[in-house]
Amino acid sequence: MCMSKTFRSYDINQKLLMPPDLHDWLPEDHLALYVSDLVEQLDLSGILNAYEKELRGRPPYHPIMMVKLLIYGYCVGKMSSRKIEAATYDDVGFRVLACNQQPDHDSLAEFRKRHLEEIGRLFVQVVEMCQRAGLVKLGHVAIDGTKIKANASKRKSLTYKELTKGEKELEAKIKELLGEAQRIDDEEDKLYGKGNRGDQLPEEMRKRETRLAKIKELKAELEREAKEGAEKHKAEAEERRESKKKGERVDKSYRRPKWTKDEAGEIVPKPNTQRNLTDSDSRIMKNINTGSFEQAYNAQIVVDREAQIIVAARVVQQTNDQEQLVPGLKEVEQNVGRMPEQASADAGYFSAASVSNEILKGIDLYVPPNERKSESESVKEPAEDASVREQMRYKLNTPEGREIYKKRNSTVEPVFAHIKHVRRYRQFALRGLSKVEGEWKLICLTNNVLKLFRTRNKLKFA
Repeated sequence: MCMSKTFRSYDINQKLLMPPDLHDWLPEDHLALYVSDLVEQLDLSGILNAYEKELRGRPPYHPIMMVKLLIYGYCVGKMSSRKIEAATYDDVGFRVLACNQQPDHDSLAEFRKRHLEEIGRLFVQVVEMCQRAGLVKLGHVAIDGTKIKANASKRKSLTYKELTKGEKELEAKIKELLGEAQRIDDEEDKLYGKGNRGDQLPEEMRKRETRLAKIKELKAELEREAKEGAEKHKAEAEERRESKKKGERVDKSYRRPKWTKDEAGEIVPKPNTQRNLTDSDSRIMKNINTGSFEQAYNAQIVVDREAQIIVAARVVQQTNDQEQLVPGLKEVEQNVGRMPEQASADAGYFSAASVSNEILKGIDLYVPPNERKSESESVKEPAEDASVREQMRYKLNTPEGREIYKKRNSTVEPVFAHIKHVRRYRQFALRGLSKVEGEWKLICLTNNVLKLFRTRNKLKFA
């Protein structure tokens, strides 16, 4: 085919398609290069030191490369080890970070699993970078939580009543199978001579024994938690009685006990208390958007208003947020070195004990005790002996209080929206509370990396 028009040279069979310098494969302001520069400034000694005693075997992939691939993968929504492996072949950003190496998905998954705790600790280092870049002021922070699905089906959850019933049924079935195995042993000893039969248990019994062991473990865990809950409830009741004797005003406790007493008077879990066989650390939680119940974790963040940097990240098993205000703000102090000036949270975080806690004394708190009054309703100044609840309600219904509390929505909720809807992160890949918390901190770490990158308020890397 002959054409008079001249085009730029194009020959897919030419020997060199890419420039020899990896940095020239991407624009200077590409996210992959920014992640590379940022990771080079992190202290990865906790990960690197783990390899010091490994003297034999094939040399592993370089940990710095693996950390770069994981952080960049989570930034761009490729969180699966298989997707990251594929991207090292067909995505230029990943190829540059991997220096044209292609670690397999098993190596990536094992690296993440092995070093998840240390990777989670990098979250604090990135927060410190954000602070040095002027993106963290701690003038106002907002705390909130969201339910993230666990890597487990709620159909695998059993109540304490079902665990007790299942334990008895399995013990009876195993006893029956053991009797049958003994009968077969005796018959075969007569036929072939004693000691000439294999000693492995039947497959059916091995499966049942494994399930029984798991059920016993979960049942014991529920019973331990019930006893601890009863002791805590008793201590709190005693504390309230002592306060009343001293004439102090005491707010009622609205926490429902998760324990009861059996016929013998022993503390036991309520019959409907559940545990999951696949991920026993996860809990059944209500999704407020759909109204359905899911096997999930409660993922918590504290966000600084200045640039929506996450300054604290935690994962808890409690379905509500009532006891998360103090731990969340304490973690801010641990990560940044000081407490915020102001903090806001929704009504789910309110408890008299939390908002009056000595640890939070220097913080200007805005946490509604319940549905606040409309602006048209009159606000009466509380009496000197008013309860913590009444004082907070008055504070939030002043014009200044309303304006400050409005900051909560525009501070923390856009962060969750970006994580769950833009980055499409709605389910944990790992199982177990400690691993899930490490995974959540990796998600929050990459939120902060993206904020640093998008604001172009970059650090001057040496």
